[in-house]
Amino acid sequence: MSTDHPSGWITAADVARKAGVSRSAVSRTFTEGASVSPETREKVQRAAEALGYQVNMLARSMIQRQSNLVGVVVKGFDDPFLQSLLGPITHHLALRSLAPLLMDASEPAQLAKSLRHLLQYRIAGVILTSGTPPIQLAQEYLRLRVPVAMINRAPDLEGVDVVNSDHFEGGALAARTLLASGARKLVFLSSASTTYSARVRGEGFVQALAAAVQRGAASLRHFDASGATYAGGFEAAQTLLADTHNRPDGVFCANDVLACGLVDGARRQYGLQVPADFQVIGFDDIPMAGLSAYGLTTLRQNVDALAQSAVACLAERMAEPDMPSRTLQLPVALVTRATSRK
Repeated sequence: MSTDHPSGWITAADVARKAGVSRSAVSRTFTEGASVSPETREKVQRAAEALGYQVNMLARSMIQRQSNLVGVVVKGFDDPFLQSLLGPITHHLALRSLAPLLMDASEPAQLAKSLRHLLQYRIAGVILTSGTPPIQLAQEYLRLRVPVAMINRAPDLEGVDVVNSDHFEGGALAARTLLASGARKLVFLSSASTTYSARVRGEGFVQALAAAVQRGAASLRHFDASGATYAGGFEAAQTLLADTHNRPDGVFCANDVLACGLVDGARRQYGLQVPADFQVIGFDDIPMAGLSAYGLTTLRQNVDALAQSAVACLAERMAEPDMPSRTLQLPVALVTRATSRK
């Protein structure tokens, strides 16, 4: 069937002519929840399939003044945990006929430009991921009446839904695990530029050790690496393990990449073995943690559940923007591997 337009794209008008229905009937057929008779729907779908028709979402967004795009705000793309989260977010958005539009908030000077970029696409909502994209972004989207959901962020904004892993209990579980396996000189390894998640993990670790520290059964230090990265962990090993009389025998790291860097630094700089010389527990359970080179004991975040819950919250808020704020907390699980003693 020929079309009247040189681009070659099949339009809703083409489908309407072939199906013998109105243009509005085609629109209703491909609009979720719209009213259309079963007979009309069947005729339209047969015609669309025969012609190879696809809904023009850009045109629809111009008419409805809102697209099917959801802004997904990240701070850089080098964090392995973030990388593991983006796939499930994309999947659960797709299940709701939504698509991600990524925004990198790692450059403060570009934030205003990036904000305008997302808004130009008439985004349906925004998901702010873990890490440290500035909270001012969420505040600006709220001012513009754009629905917002956040993952692993402080629940301190009215009108925003937050989905967090249970970071506090994860830190406490790390403390109990190290104590139970005989560790007494304990360290929480984080970084000065810490995130909300890392801070709460440390709070759980400290609180769970408080009684043992108070009665002198254990000691506790907080050590800040140069960054919450592999390089930060590797460098931390040089200082943290230099004093042979005061070396820790148990280290809880704020994330897995820090832990892997610490393990490699201990091996290469001091010839130490984990867990024979000291035990290490990480957080996140990124793919790197499971490699045979590390076999890292860690606290696993359920990335699929985080993504599914955040997308569900956002979709519900898109339908009912003025509902009260909600905070969901998802459990974490201890994954015991080779860097801790049974």
